[in-house]
Amino acid sequence: MVFVNNTKERLVVSELDNSSIETITDVRETDMTFIWNVGERMNITIDKIPYPLKKNQIIFLTEFHKIDNIELESARMVRFNQPFYCIVNHDNEVGSKGLLFFGASGVPLISLQDHQIRDFEMSWEMFCSEMKKDELLKQDMLQAILKRMLILSVRILIQTTAFHKLQKRQGDIVREFYWLVEKHFTQEHEVAFYASKLNKSPKTLSNLFSVFSTRSPLNIIHDRILIHARRQINYSNRSIKEIAYELGYDDIQTFSRFFKSKEGMSPIQYREKFDRASRQLKTHSDTNIQA
Repeated sequence: MVFVNNTKERLVVSELDNSSIETITDVRETDMTFIWNVGERMNITIDKIPYPLKKNQIIFLTEFHKIDNIELESARMVRFNQPFYCIVNHDNEVGSKGLLFFGASGVPLISLQDHQIRDFEMSWEMFCSEMKKDELLKQDMLQAILKRMLILSVRILIQTTAFHKLQKRQGDIVREFYWLVEKHFTQEHEVAFYASKLNKSPKTLSNLFSVFSTRSPLNIIHDRILIHARRQINYSNRSIKEIAYELGYDDIQTFSRFFKSKEGMSPIQYREKFDRASRQLKTHSDTNIQA
């Protein structure tokens, strides 16, 4: 089921199985997606990293996550674009910016407990019912249901991660840091830049992160740079020099040293390794088809 209007707002609410994989990979600009696994198992590979989902786990993705492969029995997907509901402009309503989306800290995943499943089932039933209607204020109603699901998800993520150790104000600072990294990581590589944006000192920011995480602010910045570097090396034909320049490195040597310190190999070696693995996978697939 798809809701669209003349001003390009778009919402997709879909029941999924293995025959509807194309629906999942049809990601458009500014799309944000969450997928609720209601089958016994689901395996999704994002940016070459596998994420096995158990029943009643939900994963949250943006347009920038590259879905390589997905296997599932049964799942439910909600996908909306920025014109339909902007999580940045409405952060005070749901608090998902820098947490469920644009977190710069990995792919968010939550697990629903038995007493929480009914809340999500009710939202899903409301979504399906409203999508079939053609009545006044339909978009407003759909946005309200979406906000409900996002708020429920934020609550679970906070309760089940080290985020619960933070006071609300501290949590807001961390979320804003994640969001700022997402916006500026291609050019700004130093903690001092982000600390100044938050009106904090680098030391204060580092102390805050030490309360709930083993990863320092600098680790998070570096990890975000590395994620983008891997994507560009794996999925584009751009030269290493072009990738380095896009990521704010004036010379390829500095970028190569950074990449090798994290991956244990140079960017060129990493691309060659990926190309070999892709060729082997294709050969294996062709052999199975012929057999």
